[in-house]
Amino acid sequence: MLFKRKPSHDASAPATGRRYLKPVVATIAVVAVLGALVGFRATQASKGDGKKPDAPVTLQFTPADIAVVEVRELVRSIAFSGSLSPLVQTTVRSKVSGEVNRVLVREGESVAAGALLAQIDTADLQSRLEARIAALEEAKARLDIAEKNRANNLKLLRQKFISQIAFDTTQSTWEAGLASVRSEEAQVTIARRAMEDAAVRAPFAGIIARRMANRGEKVGIDSPLFALVDLERMEIEAPAPASEIPSIRVGQAVSFRVDGYGERSFVGRVERINPVADAGSRSITLYLSVANRDGALKGGMFAKGRIVLDRTTPATVIPASAVREEAGQSFVFTLEDGKIGRRAVTLGFAEPQQGVVEVQSGLEKGLKVVSARVSGLKAGSPAVLKPAAAAPGKEG
Repeated sequence: MLFKRKPSHDASAPATGRRYLKPVVATIAVVAVLGALVGFRATQASKGDGKKPDAPVTLQFTPADIAVVEVRELVRSIAFSGSLSPLVQTTVRSKVSGEVNRVLVREGESVAAGALLAQIDTADLQSRLEARIAALEEAKARLDIAEKNRANNLKLLRQKFISQIAFDTTQSTWEAGLASVRSEEAQVTIARRAMEDAAVRAPFAGIIARRMANRGEKVGIDSPLFALVDLERMEIEAPAPASEIPSIRVGQAVSFRVDGYGERSFVGRVERINPVADAGSRSITLYLSVANRDGALKGGMFAKGRIVLDRTTPATVIPASAVREEAGQSFVFTLEDGKIGRRAVTLGFAEPQQGVVEVQSGLEKGLKVVSARVSGLKAGSPAVLKPAAAAPGKEG
């Protein structure tokens, strides 16, 4: 019996297929894992890219960076400097010649008006006075005789016993005698005044600044004896630029300081203005009067101060450093409700000495403005004012 043989597969074929199939499957699995990992990272990265931006930085200002808008008076002024000198001063001179017998005062002493300062010898002056008195008595005696003759001749003239010419001669003699008496009286007055002038007296109350005569010295008429000053009122001669003169008026207030008196401020006023400019500097001299009732100021001291030219009515003012310019428009940055604000302002009077400027519109009293020159400020940016740091040793 013949049997048909069924076809059969090669046993080696399945083995070979399985041998190649396993690596392929493993490779596919690795690729799948890597793909999943890359996809996960891409997903995470896409989530990270979609996060919200950082919050804006809050600006912090110290009290030194901020100024408060205030309402006060502004003053415009110019600087001046000059030396102080007593407004009333004089050199007491001798009115007569002679030897100085006594000197009763020294430098630095205060004297009252009419006080005796020195005495000049009067022996020669007394002799002259007595001679003039004697001459006066003689003239009076001659006048008395001439007057009697005149009276007698007048009677004779009325009785027609003498001529008019004879009477006129008697009249002339009498008139000459009368004139002589008057002349001698004047000479006596001069001699007596010379006696009085031998006593040198203070013409006004003041302080002896210098003594130029001593006891025993011979002095002539108009010789300098003392320098006398009155410190109650002082004067400053201060040059001012001609360009400022239109703004300066008599009566304007001045304030100044003097070395040695620390922060003490003295005041005065413009008393006079020289009408002619100095040929060299082209400046014009101002004369400033200063009350000095306590005598603190002395002649020759150097003063430096300012002349007040103008004052405003109370106005809104801010530091000039707070004002900024952009496209011809003035504005300031403010600190309002925790944010930086920007306000346009209209400026007025400026005071460079105080570093402030008037604001005519745009701001109100009590508003905080940024006075520090900080760059990069933008309206709407958050900002806060830090409290002032506590002083060392004063912490709570």
